[in-house]
Amino acid sequence: MPDKTKLYPSTADTQKGADVAAHPVEVGQGGEWHQTDADAPRMTTAQGTPVSDDQNTLTGGERGPALMEDFHFREKIFHFDHERIPERVVHARGYGAHGYFECTDAIPELTSASLFQEAGKRVPAFVRFSTVAGNKGSFDLARDVRGFAVKMYTEDGNWDLVGNNIPVFFIQDAMKFPDLIHSVKEAPDRAFPQAQSAHDNFWDFISLMPESMNMVLWIMSDRAIPRSFRFMEGFGVHTFRLVNAEGKSHYVKFHWKPKQGLQSVVWDEAVKINGADPDFHRRDLWDAIRTGDFPEWELGMQIFDDAFADKFDFDVLDSTKLIPEEDLPIRVVGRLVLDRTVDNFFAETEQVAFCTQNIVPGIDFTNDPLLQGRNFSYLDTQTKRLGGPNFTHIPINAPKCPFHHFQQDGHMAMHNPTGRANYEPNSWSQGGPRPDPRAGFKTHPEDMSGAKRRLRPESFADHYSQARQFYLSQTPVEQDHIVNGFGFELSKCVAPDIRNRVLSHLRVIDEGLATKVAEALGHDLPEAATPARAPVDLKVSDKLSILKNAPDSFKGRKLGILVTDGADRAMFDALTEAVKAEGGMVEVVAPKVGGVTASDGSTIEANQKIDGGPSVLYDAVALVLSTDGAEKLGGMLPGKDFVSNAFGHCKFMAMTPEADALLKASGVNQTDAGMMTLGAPTDAPAFIKACRAVRFWDRAA
Repeated sequence: MPDKTKLYPSTADTQKGADVAAHPVEVGQGGEWHQTDADAPRMTTAQGTPVSDDQNTLTGGERGPALMEDFHFREKIFHFDHERIPERVVHARGYGAHGYFECTDAIPELTSASLFQEAGKRVPAFVRFSTVAGNKGSFDLARDVRGFAVKMYTEDGNWDLVGNNIPVFFIQDAMKFPDLIHSVKEAPDRAFPQAQSAHDNFWDFISLMPESMNMVLWIMSDRAIPRSFRFMEGFGVHTFRLVNAEGKSHYVKFHWKPKQGLQSVVWDEAVKINGADPDFHRRDLWDAIRTGDFPEWELGMQIFDDAFADKFDFDVLDSTKLIPEEDLPIRVVGRLVLDRTVDNFFAETEQVAFCTQNIVPGIDFTNDPLLQGRNFSYLDTQTKRLGGPNFTHIPINAPKCPFHHFQQDGHMAMHNPTGRANYEPNSWSQGGPRPDPRAGFKTHPEDMSGAKRRLRPESFADHYSQARQFYLSQTPVEQDHIVNGFGFELSKCVAPDIRNRVLSHLRVIDEGLATKVAEALGHDLPEAATPARAPVDLKVSDKLSILKNAPDSFKGRKLGILVTDGADRAMFDALTEAVKAEGGMVEVVAPKVGGVTASDGSTIEANQKIDGGPSVLYDAVALVLSTDGAEKLGGMLPGKDFVSNAFGHCKFMAMTPEADALLKASGVNQTDAGMMTLGAPTDAPAFIKACRAVRFWDRAA
C-alpha cells in the first residue's frame, strides 16, 4: 500500500537551504494512534517559548560552527544528559582495559601534538568498548553500534578519541540525538524492549529521517554483531583537524585497524551466545589479555586539505558520510596495544569519563554540527553522572602530566589550589600558574561568515548514494545477512506503515535489496521515497566489506574440542599443539565438567560441560570421540545442537571417524570442504591451517 506519511522537512525540504518549522504527521493506517496538523500541539521549550525548528542547531553561516546562544538546543541536550543517574544514558554497558599508544611514523610536519613528534614514543592509554542502547545489565551480543573510546595520557594533557566501530552516524545534527536515543531505548510506557532496535519506535523514527539510511545499512550488516572487541575496527567518525607548529591545518579522519583482522558472527549465533554467555565480549577481552595475547590496532589517518574537500562528492562535515579508502588511502602512524586489565571495574571502567572536547595542542575541531553538539553534551553528562565538576580528580580521568589551574571547591574536591591567589591575573610573586602563549593550545583561526539561521546546507542533502555503495560493496553472503537483518527487525514492527516507509527508502538505495526484504516480510513494494537529492552510483569499495578483509590466521581464535570417554589422546594432543603453534586457544567440552578418560587411560580435563559450552562460543570445532561416546551424545539435545549449529553457522569442523553416529543424529548427512576427517594425528596441522579462513561460507550457498 502506498505510504502517505510525510517526512521530516529537515531531511527533505530544508536541504534546499530554507528555514522550516515542522513536525512529523502520520496519517497512515496500522499504528496505535494517528496525528494530523490540526491535532498537533505547538512545540515549546520547557519555559514555554514556541519552537520554530526542532531539526537544526543554530549555526554561524551555512557550514559554520554551532552558536552557544541556541537556548533550545542547550535546554534539550541539557535535559537529555541528566535523564538518568548514575548509569550512562548511552554506552552504559562497557568494558575497558589499559595499554599504550606508540607512534610508529612521526608526523611533525602535520601536527604539533607531542605524541606524534618521534617514532617509538609511547603514552599510556585506556580504552572502553561498549554497546549503545542497552543498560548495564544487558547482553554483549546485541545488534548495536559499539563504542570505541580511547583516552591517551599525553605530556600535554589527555586526548580522548571517542569513536565507534562504524565510521558514520544516524544523524547530521546533534539536535536530533535525544530523539534518536529515545526511539531506540525501551518505550517509556512499557519499559521494553531492552538493548535492541527491532521495534516500532526505532523504525518509526528512522523511516522519517532519510539521513539515517547509510547508518542503517551498516547496522543491519555484520558490523553490528562483532565476534570480539579485538576483531573490530574503530573510527573517530568526525572530520578533525591536524595543526602543525606553524599553524598550518589539514583535515583528518581517524581509523583504528585491528591487527587480529575483522570478524563478526551471524545473527543466529548472536542470539545463542547471549543465552550461553551474555558476557561473551568482556570475557573474551579479559581472557586474551590475561593469557598474553594482547589485542593491537594500528592508528591510521586519512589526511586531506581544502582542495580535496572541495572536490569530494560529499561534505566532509557530514557525519553520515565517509571517505572511501580507495579515494583517500590511510596512512598508518601508530599502534594501540592493550596489555593490562583493570584492578577495579567501578573505579576505572565505570568511572572513566570520555569527552570529545578533550584534545591537545596539534589537534582541533571542525564545524561538524554533530561534533559541535557532542563537545557540549559529553562534559555536561559526565558532570551529572559523576556527581559534580571534580570528576577529573578521579585517578582514571586525571592527566598523568603536571597540571595547574585555579579551579577550586565543588562536590568531592580531592585537591585545591594552594597559596593566596585563586584568580588570574594576579600580581603575587607566588601567584600560581600562568598562560603559556608559546606552547599553549591555540584554536585554528578559521574564517567564518554567514547569517544566523537554522538550516542544513545543500551539501548534506544526499542520503542514499553511500548507503547504496555500502550494500553493493558487500559479498553475496554479507548482502544476504543485511536482507535477513532488515527482515527480522521489521518483522517486529506492528505498524505496517512503518515497514512500508522503510521499504520505500530501500527502493531508492537498491531495488534488489528492497525486493528481497519485501519478500521476507510478505509485503508488496510501496512507491519509492522521493529523495531530496537523487542518488548517484559510486564505485564499489572493498574496504567496506568484512569478508573481503578477512583474517589469514587462526591467531587469537578459539577451537572447541568435544571429547568423550575413550577419546584418542594422541589426536587430542595433536590438535592442541597445532592450535597453540598458530597462536590460537583451545577449550575442551565434555559430557561432564569433570573431564573424560582418554584411550590411553589418562584424564582430559574439561573447561565446559556440553550444555554450557555450545559450539557458538568457538571459531571452529573438533569432535574427538569414541564410538560409544558419539552414540550417547547423539541421544542428547546439547550434543546434537553442538554439531548442527557448527554446521549451520559455516564453521570449520574436524572429526575422528568414530564421530559419524553423532553427525547423523544431528542431521548432518553431508560433508564439504569445510569438514575434515582426522585419520591420524598428522592431519591436525592441515585442519588448523584451513581454519585460518575462519568460516566456510560456501556452505551457506
